Amino acid sequence: MSTPQRIVVVGGGLAGAKTVEELRTQGYAGELTLVHREAHLPYERPPLSKDYLQGKAQFDDALVHPQSWYDEHDVHLVEGVATAIDLDAHEVQVEGGATLGYDRLVLATGSTPRRLPIDGADAEGVLTLRTKEDSDAIRATFGSDKRLVIVGGGWIGLEVAAAARAKGTAVTVLEAGELPLLAVLGPEIAQVFADLHTEQGVDLRTGAQVAAIEVEDGRATGVRMGDGSVIAADAVLLGVGAAPNVDLAQSAGLDVDNGVLVDASLRSSNPDVYVVGDIANHDHPVLGRRLRVEHWATALNQPSAVAASLVGGDKPYTELPYFYTDQYDLGMEYIGNAGKDAYDRVVVRGDLDSREFVSFWLDDQSRILAAMNVNVWDVVDQIKPLIADSTVVDADKLADPSVDYPQVARTDD
Repeated sequence: MSTPQRIVVVGGGLAGAKTVEELRTQGYAGELTLVHREAHLPYERPPLSKDYLQGKAQFDDALVHPQSWYDEHDVHLVEGVATAIDLDAHEVQVEGGATLGYDRLVLATGSTPRRLPIDGADAEGVLTLRTKEDSDAIRATFGSDKRLVIVGGGWIGLEVAAAARAKGTAVTVLEAGELPLLAVLGPEIAQVFADLHTEQGVDLRTGAQVAAIEVEDGRATGVRMGDGSVIAADAVLLGVGAAPNVDLAQSAGLDVDNGVLVDASLRSSNPDVYVVGDIANHDHPVLGRRLRVEHWATALNQPSAVAASLVGGDKPYTELPYFYTDQYDLGMEYIGNAGKDAYDRVVVRGDLDSREFVSFWLDDQSRILAAMNVNVWDVVDQIKPLIADSTVVDADKLADPSVDYPQVARTDD
């Protein structure tokens, strides 16, 4: 593959900003343009539901780079929305009429919070979380005299619940499933988070069926449930997941299915277009299956592999999925990938009740699919090889804190 002279990156989040950084770090000296739609320099999103939301950090702390970095590294920033891609002409159209030519294109268009198809969902006071402005609006709803109803018990919903409770806000979480985070963690570990929030005063309602948002004078005043009851609210947060922003890619003719389909090296169905971050439905070479991950570490790490492919030759992306959360006094890290129905059993090293443990999701051959350390630190790098190498483990050794991780492999003696 010849070295490109013009690279355009579309998307102003962490994935886009790290892509231009990695290109310069790895020696790319050609023309480099970053298209971003928000009126901010590219920034990281985790603080929006964590330290920034809680008022513990300034927004500038979330910026990937200051303006001076882009100037010094000759990165051309274009503020606006990319509206079309002409794959044959190698051009990107930006709102307002600008046309950007490219030799290689990187798409990092991220995702958009889902909204519920119910009455009142567009009323004032019905919020989602994706941008700085969203985080500011949510923080403004906090206070000991305020009532916040959160629809959805996923990571965003629970992190906002923790931040709101820290400010004395009355919080109700409405989760359609039997437990929050059930699809991610399964019932054994999801219960830990349910208990955590209940202990902190959250009114957690599972099996909840939301019928509509109650509205007066254009503003949300509560949530009407399927049984007709109404939960009063000063604000409502919709935390019901996000949809990958694939319209641009799909309109251009790229292969799309739950994200943009990419190979092991994050190359799309067009050889001159690569994809990173939330929208990449990646053929993961280590896990042996397709995976689309909407987490910070993916946006942080995928750009290095893409940059290497662009300046040298195809480099597979092999990092395992990783994410973390902090809620009240619970901090955790999760490595690997195991959905609710993909694992055979859960092994726990430590104590669930004290919330100091490492949990492991095993398949039916006793291989670790994923692990989560809760209030236990410095273990991720020890566990990674066990997942990556599909090590068959001895469950009793795995559960025993006195056994070092390199010694948990099953032997047949």
